[in-house]
Amino acid sequence: MADGGSPAANSVSATAPIVVSGTVADDASKASLLARLRAVYGAERVVDQLTVGRVSAPPNWNEHVARLIGPNLKLVSRGQLQVDGTSVSLRGDVASDAQKQQIASELALNLDPSYTVNNGLRVAVSEQGVLDAALADRIIEFESGKAALADSGKAILDQMSVTLLRLKDKKVEVIGHTDNAGSRAGNLSLSQARAEAVKAYVVGRGVSADMVSVSGEGPDRPVADNRTPEGRARNRRIEFKVVQ
Repeated sequence: MADGGSPAANSVSATAPIVVSGTVADDASKASLLARLRAVYGAERVVDQLTVGRVSAPPNWNEHVARLIGPNLKLVSRGQLQVDGTSVSLRGDVASDAQKQQIASELALNLDPSYTVNNGLRVAVSEQGVLDAALADRIIEFESGKAALADSGKAILDQMSVTLLRLKDKKVEVIGHTDNAGSRAGNLSLSQARAEAVKAYVVGRGVSADMVSVSGEGPDRPVADNRTPEGRARNRRIEFKVVQ
């Protein structure tokens, strides 16, 4: 990075350090940039590699750069934001085209027309995204009050097994959830038993038992209103989560 006070911020994951490097025009610019990064990412994550040197910054440069560093940048993994004078370059991975357009649009809106934005973001398909797409918000159904899979649930798991086999060395947790009808203890036991039943089914379809762990959350993590039949039906679900 060179001209016009041109910092770059790099990130890898939600807990990785945010390394900011480059040259800014004065100590006030440096302090302002670091303060903004720390406000967004947390002081403990920001690694200061900035230097102060002879660079010429455009008018109101500090203000414009501060606008660039917003919460939406947390959506970018393996990212780099570089500001070189009035040229802004953003690279990294995002989860969807919608995120890519949202982030780029916000950058452009926060800058005046003298700035140009190079959107180098790319959509990366994560293992979790692959699982979510395979399940497609469908509910794996069981016999009422039991851990026995319904035929419709087995049909979904036949498809999920194919997807799990493609993940190979990834570890996946199968999490059972229930509605809040009945006792919490009973629901915890039922959700655990249903998760175990799902694991047994996919293992029977060739998925490695070592790949799959199970847990039962019972009624503790609802995604819908338990006061309605539709909400309770949505809460009685199986979740697949990539854990490694």
